[in-house]
Parts: sequence; C-alpha cells; structure tokens
Amino acid sequence: WGTPCLKGHCVTTPFPLLSQKALSILIRILASIPAVDLVLACRLVCCQWKNLVDGAALWILKCQQEGLTGAESQENAENWQNFYFLSKKRKNLIKNPCGEGERPHWGEVENGGDGWKIEELPGDFGKEFPSEEVHKYFVTSYEWCRKAQVIDLRAEGYWEELMDTTQPKVVVKDWYAGRSDAGCLYELCVKLLSENEDVLAEYKSETIAIPQDNDANWTEISHTFSNYGPGVRFVRFEHGGQDTLFWKGWYGVRVTNSSVTVEP
Repeated sequence: WGTPCLKGHCVTTPFPLLSQKALSILIRILASIPAVDLVLACRLVCCQWKNLVDGAALWILKCQQEGLTGAESQENAENWQNFYFLSKKRKNLIKNPCGEGERPHWGEVENGGDGWKIEELPGDFGKEFPSEEVHKYFVTSYEWCRKAQVIDLRAEGYWEELMDTTQPKVVVKDWYAGRSDAGCLYELCVKLLSENEDVLAEYKSETIAIPQDNDANWTEISHTFSNYGPGVRFVRFEHGGQDTLFWKGWYGVRVTNSSVTVEP
C-alpha cells in the first residue's frame, strides 16, 4: 500500500495515487476497522491513509453503518470523526441519578431539617415518573437540602483538545416534583470548571416555587452549554430544595433522573 510514515509523516518515496473506485473500496475496508485502530494505527501508514482517516467520507460511512446519522446530525456535524466518537461515548455522566444507592457519588452541600431521604415512586401524594425505568427519587426536608457531584471530564474520556477545540455541547437535565399536599422550593445550579476549578460558564435556575395542593406532576428542567471557550475540565452539578410548610419529615421537593451528557 505504499511506504510507511515516520511519526505520521511520509518518507520521500511517493504513494501511488488510487483511482476513485479504488479509494471508495479502501474507505469501505477501513470503515470495518475499529475506530481506535483507525486513529492510532491506520492513520500512520502513509499520507493517503492519513488523509482518508482525517476526512469526512470514512466517518460518515462508519456513522451510517452504526446508525449514528440522521438529517439533523448530517447537517450539523462539522467534524465527523469527533461526531462519531462523541456519539459512541454518549452516556449519563451523573452517578446514581435515581437514588438506587444510598447516595454514593453525591456530596451533601447542605443537609437541613431531617436531611435527604430516598423513597420509592410514586410516594405519598405523588405521581408515577414518565419513564418506567425510574423507580426511586431523592426527597428534601423542612430546611434547605442540597447535594452535588463533580464530573472529571478527562477521567470520563473527553480529552483536552476535544474540549478546547471542538467544544461539544454539555447538556444538563433534571426532574423535580412536589407532593400534592405540601408546597416546596427547587433550585438547580451547574458550573463548567477549569483545571483550577475557576468557573468558566454557569447556569443557575430561578428558585422554583411549587404551591401546596399542586398536581404532583414531574417536570423536566434542562440547559445546554455551547461555545463556552477553552479550558473546561470539570462539570459541577448541584440541586436541592425544601418544603415551604416546615413540616418535620420529608415533604420537600423530589428530584430524580438527573443527567449530564457531552454531545456532538
């Protein structure tokens, strides 16, 4: 297939030009190779292979083969290689979002009243969650309860150049509800942090008041960070609330199914 490269650069012997048909066949062959091997091995074979691996055609084909494309993604994905890797890696970076554990991974910023509690859906005077996959929720007490997680993006596989240059979207979502016999308050605050934990971007909801005698329906709140500039290394997610009647026990806001995803 030609003379190998040294450190990603071709030696002086020229690589024979391939016809359009041969290039098409080569792209189809390369598309069957795992993505990591394409970048770490195939890309170093020669200049022509490097150009193919760095080009859009190969990654468009891989995305099509693995069902990662659609009209919206084809229109918006400027870098198909990054689009492929981000799509494959897409997952919820929040640990224990639905209270299936006692609260591992969550740090308690504030634990007022009787503190946080985990309950089974739908709970007293509550409603079932819209998704059958969610079975539990966290509930607050009669003074402010807040809990937080800090996500290390590099540890999750989002390398520095990707975050600094591509700046993929960071999508934050949370679900909250009150119980129908008690009023409550809810807040969400998410920060994008630098290596030194300086705040580079921030979203803070208003304090949302749910009145007593509400319908107890679950409500989703979301925010998308984009064009946030270089240097983002961590995401800090914090939410919480309290009841407004100051009843002893757990009559405050209920939260579950929290999520932070990095998307193309």
